[in-house]
Amino acid sequence: MTAKRYLFYIAHNYSFEILRPLQKVILAQGDKVKWLAVGKEVTLSYFDSDESVLNSIDDARKYNPDASFAPGNEIPNFIPGLKVQVFHGLEWKKKGHFIIRDFFDLYCTHGPATTSRFNKLANQHGFFDIVETGWPKLDYLFSTPAMPLTQELHAQGRKVILYAPTFSPALTSAPALFEEIKRLSEQKDYHWLIKFHPKMATQWLEEYKKLAANGINGNVQVIETSSINQLLQSADIMVSDTSSVIGEFSLLNKATVSLNNKEPGDYLVNINQAAQLEGAIERALNPSAALKLAIKAYAEDLHPYNDGDAAQRILSATEAMLSEGIKAKKSKPLNLFRNLKQRKKLRYWSF
Repeated sequence: MTAKRYLFYIAHNYSFEILRPLQKVILAQGDKVKWLAVGKEVTLSYFDSDESVLNSIDDARKYNPDASFAPGNEIPNFIPGLKVQVFHGLEWKKKGHFIIRDFFDLYCTHGPATTSRFNKLANQHGFFDIVETGWPKLDYLFSTPAMPLTQELHAQGRKVILYAPTFSPALTSAPALFEEIKRLSEQKDYHWLIKFHPKMATQWLEEYKKLAANGINGNVQVIETSSINQLLQSADIMVSDTSSVIGEFSLLNKATVSLNNKEPGDYLVNINQAAQLEGAIERALNPSAALKLAIKAYAEDLHPYNDGDAAQRILSATEAMLSEGIKAKKSKPLNLFRNLKQRKKLRYWSF
């Protein structure tokens, strides 16, 4: 049997952690994977030595993939094969999560909270399929160990707080919480792990790095890595805003303090101003029975899978579409305007 050819189309570093579980199951069954990194926001040194990376769109077209997987919102139609959306985060509250941009044939959703909405959109538009698979990034979440430092801190009776804000200027808490996090790092015996989205404004990345460098007793660490699973396992609670990582953290049955969450639910300790942060942290570290139940219910609706098999389900759904065809009745739109924008963005004009 001829090996199938799969392409991973990426534009950001968060894609590595999402797609590597899928790469593992594809290679395990003898099929091929090649990566195509577009734009300037992928750190090429993050590729492992045994990963196959294409140098250009022309190379991707010559590779002629049977299907391409994208964690982002876009993949141009001049890349051959089926287009599969696997999403870059669990958080569905951000603007644009449910926008249909006419690029994809198959949407692999994470759980009831998003599947129900996408099923309605599939019925409305009629040219793409929906399969609930879970999210491949989470295949390793439950088995990833905490940082070695965590055990030492807990032995000292210290709590670990992960601060993971979103980058969006309209939603990020990074400016509003800076002074309060600085104060708490100096006055409270918490250990802060700070993980920024790759798109976070450089100004605030540098400010928090200065805080870490000048902080008391090494209470603040800014972590720069493509992986966040170990940080999620290490933290006792998280502080955020409307970041997609809130959903991932909730799957571990841990509490999150959010500042001005766009759609706050009872699974969050949501605050409206920085001065409320200290009290909210205490509530999160000592969650009520009602808060624990709310977190559990939210996690089950968002992503009910903890079996580590989401990547396999995505691959199976893709293989089924390759062999049986798309179930949707309508043809995908030509999408001329968006694909023209893709050509301009990628500076690619070959046909």
